[in-house]
Amino acid sequence: MEAEERPSKLQKTEHEAGDSTVDFPMSRVVQDPSINDDKHKIDAKSEGCTQAAIDTAIGTTADQIQQPTLSKNQLKKLAKQRRWEDQRERRKEYRKEKLQKKRERSKALKAELQANGVALIPGVHVEGILPDKNKIRREARARAVNVPLTFIIDCNFDELMHDTELKSLSSQITRSYSDNAKAAYRASLVIASFHGKLKERFDTVLSKNHENWIGVKITQDDFATAAESSQRRMHEIRHPNLQGAFAEKSESKTLKEEGEVVYLTSDSPNTLMELKPYSTYIIGGIVDKNRHKGICYQRAMDKGMKTAKLPIGDYMQMASRFVLATNHVMEIMLKWLELKDWGKAFSQVMPKRKGGRLKSEVSTPGSSEAVHDTHPGGGKILGAESRAGADDADGDAREEVEGGLRMETEELTGNEREHG
Repeated sequence: MEAEERPSKLQKTEHEAGDSTVDFPMSRVVQDPSINDDKHKIDAKSEGCTQAAIDTAIGTTADQIQQPTLSKNQLKKLAKQRRWEDQRERRKEYRKEKLQKKRERSKALKAELQANGVALIPGVHVEGILPDKNKIRREARARAVNVPLTFIIDCNFDELMHDTELKSLSSQITRSYSDNAKAAYRASLVIASFHGKLKERFDTVLSKNHENWIGVKITQDDFATAAESSQRRMHEIRHPNLQGAFAEKSESKTLKEEGEVVYLTSDSPNTLMELKPYSTYIIGGIVDKNRHKGICYQRAMDKGMKTAKLPIGDYMQMASRFVLATNHVMEIMLKWLELKDWGKAFSQVMPKRKGGRLKSEVSTPGSSEAVHDTHPGGGKILGAESRAGADDADGDAREEVEGGLRMETEELTGNEREHG
């Protein structure tokens, strides 16, 4: 029984010796045409599904390539920025309510004082405590004297700065405008290469307040083109009575021809001993934690432009590392226009907590050079370009001033790029 159920082995077919190939007869198989049609439909359907799956996979992979994974710190910064943006309207309403309450309080107090027969003093708040700051500001601006001098802030460093550094630079530019607007002797201010992320920040976060600024030219032209325009404009405007630091000079063709264009940079071998009328001074508006050394000097050299550094080492004894922001350089030069004394200008602008002292006030004998801290790379820290880094973020918060009005408090992150 088992032998009958067991399949028999196929007999091995012997072939002729030397014949290595075997020819099998081919049988023709005829299939139903409907079977072929169904098969084609199934194949097409399968092909479509497969192609869709491939496209989806490619799209997912492309998204993964375009959207790199963010670090924990980056995610925190994004979340913080979103919260700030989400609360914009809320902050706006809070400021309106605060201002309305202040007006109502002043109005009520004014009515009470008048009812009691108290004479109100013009230019003084009804509280009788603080003078009217707006009135004082308007009067100061009315008394300000325009001098034939131009300061240019070169902002063509957009691609070299991080978002936090751009934020710091925008604060420095805003304060520079405010300092120049309320200075006793006011120079022309030009913001050059105003484009990219910096312009985007002014247009969005800062609500385009720069469009209301008075006496400032904002242009997308580079610093060289802006300097040519400023020189031509100063020569066209007459200044019959020069005042301030230029009071001893009188307008003349020779004086105009002596005007020069100077790029301020710490890498320059030249020292700026005085400001000259009908001249243009360029400040590098870059906040880069000292990553790009000598970039302002190199750009000036490429344009064949004169360079110089502020004479900080000739007047100041520095006890610790010190840096200056773009607005500090502006303020120092504005003070010089008023006082014609670098020592007094430095001492009035530089914060006392930084340990800077006038050499004339140092009792102990010292060298003729100021004590400079050095960068790990060996370069001097005191410079003429604006730098920022982590070691100046020690709680020194600054309030942004938009067109002379106090805006949201913005901490100037980092040790702003040094000037000297």
